Amino acid sequence: MEYRQLGTSGLRVSRMGLGTMSWGTETDADEAANQLVAFVDAGGTLVDTADIYAEGEGERILGSLLADVVPREDVVLATKAVARRGDGPFGGGASRGALLAALDGSLRRLGVDHVDLWQLHAWDGAVPIEETLRTLEFAVSSGRTRYVGVANYTGWQLATAAMGLREHRIVSSQVEYSLLERGVEREVVPSAAHHGVGLLAWAPLGRGVLTGKYRSGTPADSRGASPTYAGYVEQHRTERAGRIVEAVATAADGLGQSPLAVALAWVRDRPGVVAPVVGARDTGQLAGSLAAEELTLPPAIRAALDDVSAIDFGYPERWPR
Repeated sequence: MEYRQLGTSGLRVSRMGLGTMSWGTETDADEAANQLVAFVDAGGTLVDTADIYAEGEGERILGSLLADVVPREDVVLATKAVARRGDGPFGGGASRGALLAALDGSLRRLGVDHVDLWQLHAWDGAVPIEETLRTLEFAVSSGRTRYVGVANYTGWQLATAAMGLREHRIVSSQVEYSLLERGVEREVVPSAAHHGVGLLAWAPLGRGVLTGKYRSGTPADSRGASPTYAGYVEQHRTERAGRIVEAVATAADGLGQSPLAVALAWVRDRPGVVAPVVGARDTGQLAGSLAAEELTLPPAIRAALDDVSAIDFGYPERWPR
């Protein structure tokens, strides 16, 4: 697997990341172990989790595997802090107390003394950004994390965070990005490029829709049929999405590849993207994603997919015109 620099930092990661959102819910510890071994054996290094995944069970499973299955030094360990609001003096979202408590909790569950990348899961407008940013800097200076990033920030939020750090840098921004979700191209992508921030793309397969599995209905064993994830998938089951899925399927047939590989290769090689973060319920699904590593889309097919999935740009993103 090829590797890329994460933004303008010195951190190199595999150009595909392994997501763990289903670990502890749809994916048990044994299957998670199989996934992690397959990913690392293929040359993957970036493994992404979060304190919210399965109420922390995702981190606990990953931590147990780092101790017994895959050497810690073979993995770029990334997690995210949601820092939910709650009762008490430290229940304040992205406040210093809440964030540091969240980070320390992640370290305990992972069984490590530091992570390689710690990301804020969302912007918190109720807490002064200066307090949040000073907490990120303290997390680095205290040795709890090597690098910091953000997730789901708008363009102006990313710029504010990137410019507000004094001693360290925001190295990554994790956003939903796929052929079905290109809204980040309006302001997040140019903001990230300007500030030297690398993009990590979550849901690069359009929440599973781009695989083509929903073209003729809802498979009983799919997330679209799950009470937990049906709404999550349904957002991308639209008329526009149907046209894009058919274009992906046509391209896949012409290339002798799977629709999954085509959709993943498209987002992986978009400007600014360092790595798509792929999730899988089992090793078989993960193998399909790993196969995309061998695929580079021909310019004509990439242009056709760009065209069918294009979003509207206008004032002020394209001004003057």
